[in-house]
Amino acid sequence: MPNQVIIVLILTFVIYLISSLAYSVRIVGVKTGRIAIAFAVFNIFALISRTANSIQAPLMAKTIENTIKMGNPENLLYIFRWIIFSTTVATITGAFLMPTFIKVFGKAVEAFSIHRSIPRLVLHAFSKSGIEQFKSSVTKPKRENIAQLKSLTMIPKKIVLLNTIAFAISTVGVLASLYAGCLNPDLRTTCSTLSAVVNGFSTILMFIFIDPYISMLTDDVIRGECTELQFHRCIIFIVGGLIVGTVLAQILLVPSAKVISFIAKLI
Repeated sequence: MPNQVIIVLILTFVIYLISSLAYSVRIVGVKTGRIAIAFAVFNIFALISRTANSIQAPLMAKTIENTIKMGNPENLLYIFRWIIFSTTVATITGAFLMPTFIKVFGKAVEAFSIHRSIPRLVLHAFSKSGIEQFKSSVTKPKRENIAQLKSLTMIPKKIVLLNTIAFAISTVGVLASLYAGCLNPDLRTTCSTLSAVVNGFSTILMFIFIDPYISMLTDDVIRGECTELQFHRCIIFIVGGLIVGTVLAQILLVPSAKVISFIAKLI
């Protein structure tokens, strides 16, 4: 496996790990009562994710170009499947790290309220006291939280399903368009631009249905109209849906690539 692909796998893991942990930001906001500050501090992690994403694309493009020149573009399929598998591993890892992240992030939000500066907060994180706080925050997922997955009562099933579908589409969108370009090298530019259309559909689902619901539920918890337990159960199911979404992306990869390739020929 080329070194560029290994780097892409690592970057993909980082990106989707942060994406899965993003849902715990709302839990921290509810616990601390400082939702705006929680999102402001989380922008540090979002910056890391966006930087990794910007490096990922050119590395993958170079691998594709070299493979097409060798005349075996179909051989890239296993690489794309490995990339999707890394998203699955990252999402599962994020789910198990959520209890620890919630504690660490909660302390970071409290520290930001004191220092009122991101650079000072970063320096505090790497200080002796910051490292000690991190060690004391390491927590295993509670069995009762995992057991909650067995009960589907008072769970927004439609929202969880839509989130799973949206995440599967966003996971496979760019990869399917790149693979479609590998299958049709003469149309690879057209295929790559169609990824924006595919991801646009998942973005519409996220911004119209999913994000507003989670925001509304967050406000309900703050107003006391919803318990924190119900809110936590909803987040657990949504994160569980992300894991299912990455598995669904494996199934959608080849069919999506063929559809994109067909559309590229029609345009």
